[in-house]
Amino acid sequence: MAISEVEYKKEKRILSKVHKLLGNRLEELGKDVIKDEDNLKEFKKMMWENANDFDEGEAQQVMYATALEADKAYKKQQYFKKLNGIKNKPYFASIVFKDDEGEIFNIYMSLTYLKDDDTNNILYDWRSPICSLFYDYETGPCSYKAPGGVYTGELKRKRQYKIENNKLIGVFDNSLNIDDEVLQEVLSQESSDKMKHVVNTIQQEQNKVIRNLEDNNIIVQGIAGSGKTTVALHRIAFLLYQIKNLSSNDILIFSPNNIFTEYISEVLPSLGEDNTLQTTFADYLSSFLDEYKEVENFTDFVSRYYSYSETDTELVKYKQSDQIIDDLDAFLADYTSKCKFTSDFKEGEKNLILKSELNQMLHERYEKLPLFERLEEMAEKLSSNYYKGSSKKVNTFLKLFNKNSNFEKDYKKIFKDFFLSEYCRIKITEKQIESFINKDIINYEDALIYTYIKGNLEGFLYEGRVKQVIIDEAQDYNRLQYIIINNIFKKADFTILGDINQNINPYYQYKSLESLKDLFKGDTIYLELLKTYRSSPEIIDYTNKILNLKHVNAIRKNTNKPVVIRKGIENLKERLLEDINTLKQNYKSMALITKDAKEAEKIYNLIKDNIDISLVGANSKKFQKDLVIIPAYVSKGLEFDSVIIYNDRNNSYKKNERNLLYVACTRAQHELYIYN
Repeated sequence: MAISEVEYKKEKRILSKVHKLLGNRLEELGKDVIKDEDNLKEFKKMMWENANDFDEGEAQQVMYATALEADKAYKKQQYFKKLNGIKNKPYFASIVFKDDEGEIFNIYMSLTYLKDDDTNNILYDWRSPICSLFYDYETGPCSYKAPGGVYTGELKRKRQYKIENNKLIGVFDNSLNIDDEVLQEVLSQESSDKMKHVVNTIQQEQNKVIRNLEDNNIIVQGIAGSGKTTVALHRIAFLLYQIKNLSSNDILIFSPNNIFTEYISEVLPSLGEDNTLQTTFADYLSSFLDEYKEVENFTDFVSRYYSYSETDTELVKYKQSDQIIDDLDAFLADYTSKCKFTSDFKEGEKNLILKSELNQMLHERYEKLPLFERLEEMAEKLSSNYYKGSSKKVNTFLKLFNKNSNFEKDYKKIFKDFFLSEYCRIKITEKQIESFINKDIINYEDALIYTYIKGNLEGFLYEGRVKQVIIDEAQDYNRLQYIIINNIFKKADFTILGDINQNINPYYQYKSLESLKDLFKGDTIYLELLKTYRSSPEIIDYTNKILNLKHVNAIRKNTNKPVVIRKGIENLKERLLEDINTLKQNYKSMALITKDAKEAEKIYNLIKDNIDISLVGANSKKFQKDLVIIPAYVSKGLEFDSVIIYNDRNNSYKKNERNLLYVACTRAQHELYIYN
């Protein structure tokens, strides 16, 4: 709702005042930053020149003082960067809050805070407690939670601003109505190569996820286009603001592929925070499985299925199943119980080591430790008893253990033994087993099993520093993966986001992500995001029919552009080029999405000489969204203004591949063409 002329002039004066204050603060901070850098350089130079004059205690004190000053200087630099980032658009919204005592607060919301000379807040960081009122309430009775307790009162006004280069372009008073002017304007914009922050349009259901501090772990089921990834990144920014001593290096994001990692790379910096640690699950496992050159990525794993190049889908399904967890546990328990020392041995001339003593240590004294960790402890204990803890003798004992026992640390052999054992429910030949064990690049499904075996026998990698783990596309992870992740990140809290309707793992299905709750320690809450902000109502209506969905709510207004179906095409190249050119005239970004990589390459070769187009695959890291050809299973998490879905009549989507088609179609924002 537009405001009065009087109010508009008042807002222009406020913007001018803030702009002036912001400029002054930037000038002051800029001088301080330069001064701090010079002081630190001088301090370090003095330390170096006088290092010999300090005793150990004095040197440590000086180093500690230097570190404190460096930390202060760094924080000042970071704040300078944040203020510099908002200099052309200082704030995006304001609220007027009247508390129960009758005091009125006029709160202007920004990406960071700004105080006046009297240290009063002029701009409030959008993550501050009082700013939650803007996202959670319509005008009327309201409350917010802050460190001092719960504050209640009345929300008198909500206002949003459109500011460009410090000029007030528009001002709107609004309620929480999802169809407000600012949100619809944002949704109508063309998509960009990189995901952007959405602090000015965060919705109530999204805010519940972003600002949750009560629960250790959050599991989010969100439909396509509900903003799951955006919510996750804004949650990270919120946690960095709220949790003391939490830094970006304490947070790890598991992304579905490298393209997606690049796509989200600018969100946190645009919110004034450093990017976190990011990896794919396969890349992470590669550091643990040093017996293999690398681990097959998830995209190539599912590609084997959708391109019909996997020869034994039943075996892969078993490897991905929950059942194999029990089978592996039983096998490992049996394997460990049968491990023993088979003979006494001497270390040197005098020290006779009895096998009975060793077996007692192995199965009783150190039984709570992983098997091969027990050997390390035993070797250190014997070295301590006989050689005052000599590290050289530790290795000697380990070699003697290996020589005088019926087991050895050979994970490939143990891996093979499982598939030959009575515990494996699918019987396969030794030759078949060796075909997937003796490879440079271990298959994705085998890497999970191999990691589980190795982790149970020698201990999992322990990542004590990581305090927050974000898992995107959670529906594509099987239960075994979550068990592995929990064993690695024992001190971390988790934010798990996914959509069971977008599951493209053909071997594993969840009825509900809520079933993951029992896997996590601490308080765990399950939340749902049921509104989609990506696609037009016409596209949503079409995609709902693919999976027979009824609960998806489209927030975009009608575009009156129905989904276009192309059938019986005589000249494919001519028709494709015509549609591509038509869509490119109207939109900035466009994708031609195929069922698999082979089909993508075929269409790319068909039209590449006639139009500037990029071929995107599983191993691509960067790409321009202007015009791409991309397989459906690589397109996850991305969005485009317009999309053409292509599949050859000889490679059509089968009934059990509907989820993949759903993923492909829901990438479209404004227009969708189907070539079938």
